[in-house]
Amino acid sequence: MFKCISVLLLLTIIFSPLSYATEKIKPSVQLAMKYHQAINVKDYFISEKYDGIRAIWNGKVLKTRAGNKIYAPDWFTAKLPGMWLDGELWSARGEFDFISSTVRKKQADFNWHKIKYMVFDAPDKNMPFYLRYQNYKIQINNLALKHVVAVRQFEISTNEGLNHILDGYVAKGAEGLILHYKKAIFRSGRGNNLIKLKPFMDAEATVIAHLPGKGKFQGMLGSLLVKTDLGIEFRIGSGFSDLERVNPPKIGDVITFSYHGLTKNKVPKFASYMRVRTPKDTKY
Repeated sequence: MFKCISVLLLLTIIFSPLSYATEKIKPSVQLAMKYHQAINVKDYFISEKYDGIRAIWNGKVLKTRAGNKIYAPDWFTAKLPGMWLDGELWSARGEFDFISSTVRKKQADFNWHKIKYMVFDAPDKNMPFYLRYQNYKIQINNLALKHVVAVRQFEISTNEGLNHILDGYVAKGAEGLILHYKKAIFRSGRGNNLIKLKPFMDAEATVIAHLPGKGKFQGMLGSLLVKTDLGIEFRIGSGFSDLERVNPPKIGDVITFSYHGLTKNKVPKFASYMRVRTPKDTKY
């Protein structure tokens, strides 16, 4: 008798598309590689890179890319379709801290009314992206919900033109652009199916010391002494608000910084503080 029950339970899990077991595993997601000159921009659709929280809708539950449940209010997800969607929870350019604090609460509050679900894919392992794009546009437009938006994909003919487009978006406060290979069949993990293009490079380092400020920063943080995974130590003294100089990242924190190339000794040039590293389930 117990054997029969076990077999029935197993069959239920296997054939239920939105089973309890499915909801417990980390969702498959595509991750973006950094732009490189070998990319032929004609082969890609292009969209804005939204600086928000990555969110995967499995037809029933909204999750981060690490598989953690996002506690969105019921009205936010009530009319989402029973299909796989991938996108970014976002409000406006330059509001990452607001988005992160809102989305990560286990008790949804009124701030969710400012959040939009920017859908950029409807993953299907048998359909190339240019067809998936048409699919998610139709699905999202049919919902007619103000807080669920189908991300617009556009085309451009030259890599030089791409840089011009990037400059225009960045001037308006965008984080960068995403290139999505038109013929890509969905594949979990990092690869050339998805390319991110930013106006600067970014990396991470661990805070190992606080260095005191001078002059107008007397009594506050002057710079951070940090170390990369490769063991390179250097100072970061720019990019901090006055509040961050009074309450700087803690020793041991991993921070994200921007930079523009490396010196001959592999030290990042013009390094500028961005933020304490967010969990790995937030980004492309």
